[in-house]
Amino acid sequence: MLKQTIFAAAALSALSGCDIEPVPVSRPAPGAEPVAVVSRTGSAQSLGDFRAVVARVEPVAEGVCRQMRPRDNCDFNIVIDSRPGLPPNAYQTYDDAGRPVIAFTPALIAEMRNRDELSFALSHEAAHHIEGHISQTQSSAQTGAVLGAVLGQLAGLDAQGVDVVTNIGGTVGARRYSKGFELEADSLGARIAARAGYDPVRGVLYFQDAADPGDRFLGTHPPNADRIRTVQQAVGR
Repeated sequence: MLKQTIFAAAALSALSGCDIEPVPVSRPAPGAEPVAVVSRTGSAQSLGDFRAVVARVEPVAEGVCRQMRPRDNCDFNIVIDSRPGLPPNAYQTYDDAGRPVIAFTPALIAEMRNRDELSFALSHEAAHHIEGHISQTQSSAQTGAVLGAVLGQLAGLDAQGVDVVTNIGGTVGARRYSKGFELEADSLGARIAARAGYDPVRGVLYFQDAADPGDRFLGTHPPNADRIRTVQQAVGR
């Protein structure tokens, strides 16, 4: 259970006539131009900074959600996950009623160096919900698990062996599209942050100092340089 601090959003901005269209996201080709290193500026952010960013980004994200997914629940619940000992992290999930929840840990807020970084992270998590990534991941995991179970049975494995390959299949299915989903969320999140009045190109510079996952097989996140390029391209469009 999250220990929640819920922030009131500012009044909704008028969004009519300002459509956001889905933008195809592709991985950079091998040997793509290296991302230029630009120094991050600012200092550790506070809960006050976070509240200010939420007040500007939340109404924009909810407006984009209603525009792109009119049948979905677009009432974001933005919270602080203040359980002791949590590492820097932000994530999107759902409560028992199906309401989309975006959670930040205090450690992540303290790692951010300016409000542009906070706004990009918040917009990125909102984009995961708008793009339907959790449901797509669950569906892919279920498909992978079923295929693993079928293959295990055809191979004549015992019950324990079938369980093992079922779990492997579910893991492979869940991670099959995860890197692409992260880049999609970066692209849409960049445009949400920009509409809220922040600079996502400055915001994504957080990844210059963050641990780089590289391009691992079945990794959950793409290389940091790919994420920076994706944001730069999204804003350019």
